[in-house]
Amino acid sequence: MLTLFRALWTYRGFILGSVKREFQSKYRNSLLGAAWTVLNPLAMIVVYTVIFAEVMRAKLPGVDNTFGYSIYLCAGLLTWGLFAEIVGRAQTVFIDNANLLKKLSFPRLCLPVVIVVSALLNFTIIFGLFSLFLLISGNFPGLPYLALAPLLAILILFSIGLGIIVGVLNVFFRDIGQFFGIFLTFWFWLTPIVYPASTLPENMRWILACNPVAPLMAGFQTILVNRLWPQWESLWWPGLLCLALCAGGMALFRKHAGEMVDEL
Repeated sequence: MLTLFRALWTYRGFILGSVKREFQSKYRNSLLGAAWTVLNPLAMIVVYTVIFAEVMRAKLPGVDNTFGYSIYLCAGLLTWGLFAEIVGRAQTVFIDNANLLKKLSFPRLCLPVVIVVSALLNFTIIFGLFSLFLLISGNFPGLPYLALAPLLAILILFSIGLGIIVGVLNVFFRDIGQFFGIFLTFWFWLTPIVYPASTLPENMRWILACNPVAPLMAGFQTILVNRLWPQWESLWWPGLLCLALCAGGMALFRKHAGEMVDEL
């Protein structure tokens, strides 16, 4: 493991350069350029706030706050977006970079790292704007905001482990990528992001117990909506699973790293 981190550190220039090129290419030939990085998430936050808080007057059960549902929705959508971006892009990362893998010699894990760093950059900009909105609107959670760090760490490790596993399998079985895209859609709607968990019928509550992302989303929503510390005991399941996925992903990658180039 230490050798791996040393190799990634040696190729940090390649990783940062790839992230920079990716960021620049996204807004190439655009008049406003990188300003869209701020404008798009800002528009999303404004729309959710205006539509759900002012037009629909949506309310969360037990939350007496005009912006309660808007904050609940943003808390879930923004963090799910980070998860979905890492996992979604990781599932095709080796296939998309087949030419690079065949022509250059570098640690293959640099490619998933580029995806994570790029996704974190986008998330930092978007979530920074959302945090600014919370501060201006008087809904900033205070000290519980610090609890976002361990929750994000678990979510990112979970995404990396799952993404590498799906990415390696997708090289050998291309149906994996097609199926996982559909699976991710169902996974989103079976996670309390758009709706509160309390609205689920009793006979469907078992879904939340089996869903490792549900406690993480609940933690983000508890911090940002209720301004309380998350229920730490509920995080043992996703915490252990993220470590198992990372270990499994690394083992699978090491076993098939050589074979992947031949399959691409």
